[in-house]
Amino acid sequence: MSACEIPILRQDGALLVCVKPAGIPSEGENSVQTLLEAQTGGKVFPVHRLDQAAGGLMVYAKTAQAAARLSEDVRERRFQKEYFALISGGPEEDEGRLVDLLYHDRRKNKVFPVKNPRKGVREAALTYRVIERRENASLVRVALETGRTHQIRVQFASRGMPLLGDGKYGSRAKCPLALWSCRLAFAHPATGESIDHFLPPEGGIWTGWSVEGGQT
Repeated sequence: MSACEIPILRQDGALLVCVKPAGIPSEGENSVQTLLEAQTGGKVFPVHRLDQAAGGLMVYAKTAQAAARLSEDVRERRFQKEYFALISGGPEEDEGRLVDLLYHDRRKNKVFPVKNPRKGVREAALTYRVIERRENASLVRVALETGRTHQIRVQFASRGMPLLGDGKYGSRAKCPLALWSCRLAFAHPATGESIDHFLPPEGGIWTGWSVEGGQT
């Protein structure tokens, strides 16, 4: 596989499921989107986002109709997205739900938690489960209820638990961003078939952590 080839796990006439490498944007110029179009010889449409510094599972539509259906499912929270993250320290509870009001400062491309609703502020919610704890870090599995910009990063960082490698939100660890899209579950936009993909991260900062054991 060449350095610019994107691994494709599933492909049909309506969609494809692929593995986004960390460091490549998910859409726009020189992105996973354009690389997939070069690989497949056809148009692909983004239906959800993944931070450039993060890696893992993504789905792209191959028709405008499929894109509209999948995008609607994302908006209506029928599209399940789960992540692994390595966070500094760890929460007191092994399981929990985090809810915040977040403001995205587009000029700085940074997100801030705020106390009161106002223009540009949106509610963000996620649930988490601690998979493994160590002295200075924890592996958590996160399920998003909403899909806000930098949501996982900000919600943990605002509680004193920045993701490892996330210097933008306070991490001092000198490593790549420890965020991986590990599961996508959704209905096929044409057939209604239930699609459920799980893929743990491998190597690098994830070496030795119990990512395989976090599947269930």
